[in-house]
Amino acid sequence: MLDTVREVHTPEGVALRLPAAGPVPRALAWLIDLAIRAALLMAISIVLGLLGRFGSGLYLIALFLVFWGYPVVFEALYSGQTPGKRALSLRVVSVDGAPIGWMASFIRNLMRTVDMLPFGYGAGLVASLADPWSRRLGDMVAGTLVIHAPRERTHVDAPAFAPCAPAVPLQAHEQVAVVAFAERAHALTGERQQELADIVAPLTGARGEAGVRRLLGVANWLLGRRA
Repeated sequence: MLDTVREVHTPEGVALRLPAAGPVPRALAWLIDLAIRAALLMAISIVLGLLGRFGSGLYLIALFLVFWGYPVVFEALYSGQTPGKRALSLRVVSVDGAPIGWMASFIRNLMRTVDMLPFGYGAGLVASLADPWSRRLGDMVAGTLVIHAPRERTHVDAPAFAPCAPAVPLQAHEQVAVVAFAERAHALTGERQQELADIVAPLTGARGEAGVRRLLGVANWLLGRRA
């Protein structure tokens, strides 16, 4: 099933595009979380096994907390992401794009008892395939949505070069393009840098490596670096 996009409008009139996640990435995230919970319970059982019958009682409590508290705590405290969802770049949000709260997380996870019926999340799978935004029954009741949320890329500052003013005044979009080139320069090969710098040779008055250095200098000047 292809993932779909839900568009919502905030009270401020801003349109948000929420790329809804389909059942396949959600299932993979669930399997990762299941493996983590199983590992936790195994470690807990080894420790509590040393306590005999008293440890067995504590293990039942731990079993409940790990299987039912694990998703609620992570979703409420970590921006709608369990470790499995984080690994798959997924996030649970409200249908209006707002962060998920404790109550919504509790309801959507409590409803898993219905989504699991009759076995293997059958009801949840049917619901997600029928819903335009791939929501299972728990999401529909809780008013939530699972979306793709790619990790934010780390911002990289432009390389520090001797700043130099552009030979001609630059329009706003041209200034943005020059600064963007400088910020991406670290990810480009030397040949690609020179190829791009040669395009604006009339601005820099140089080509090749000299043109790259000159263009980086212009970017530093646009960023307000004067030393």
